[in-house]
Amino acid sequence: LEYALRLWVAPASRRAKTPLQARLRYAFSFHGLVDVAAILPSLIAFFATGADLRWLRVLRMLRLFKISHYNSALEDLISALRQERSSFAAALYLFLIAFFIASTLMHLAERTLQPEHFGSIPEAMWWSIITLTTVGYGDVSPISLLGKAIGGATALMGVCTVALLTGIMANAFANQVQGRRTIFEAEVAHALEDGTITEDEQRLLEELRARFEFSEEYARAIIDLTREKLQDDREGRPPSGGP
Repeated sequence: LEYALRLWVAPASRRAKTPLQARLRYAFSFHGLVDVAAILPSLIAFFATGADLRWLRVLRMLRLFKISHYNSALEDLISALRQERSSFAAALYLFLIAFFIASTLMHLAERTLQPEHFGSIPEAMWWSIITLTTVGYGDVSPISLLGKAIGGATALMGVCTVALLTGIMANAFANQVQGRRTIFEAEVAHALEDGTITEDEQRLLEELRARFEFSEEYARAIIDLTREKLQDDREGRPPSGGP
């Protein structure tokens, strides 16, 4: 019932030329696919009576993604990845290069000493991914001097590449938060051009605050700071706290 209602009201929240296009856009969107996957076990069990469909229960775990309807964290992650996709792809490319090189070198160094763990390059990839990600389970480790040297170099490469990927993601989130603040400040400055905020402007600012998930105290502080800055600019005074 919930999915049918979301499908019916899709034209009200999605831009499209026709209501049918809006409903199709929702049906094939991330949230739409999650909604379908969440109710799929119940639908299949209703029509396929008598069959052993207990394995479909795992699909019900996808309902956790429905939380993204009420929280923008997952959308923020996707948006951050999209904004920094070139940098993230470059860092991931370096990680993959280190991954394949470490697997190959360790296979060559330890294949005769530990054929059960390093007998082939694909078998050595387990040790490589665990070492590069700095997890280090300890179930597989080199025993030769050359293997230990390769292991040390792999660990150092892992610290660098993983830190690079983490830094890119953290920077993307920081830029996203700063971008939201910049947009909100610009709207506040536009609303305060005449010195007062009208009801329509207040409604727009409230909608932005809710969409950007700013607290009321945070939004009020931005408005006060922007008002003081505009007042200083009009009177030709330096900004508060400046020289």
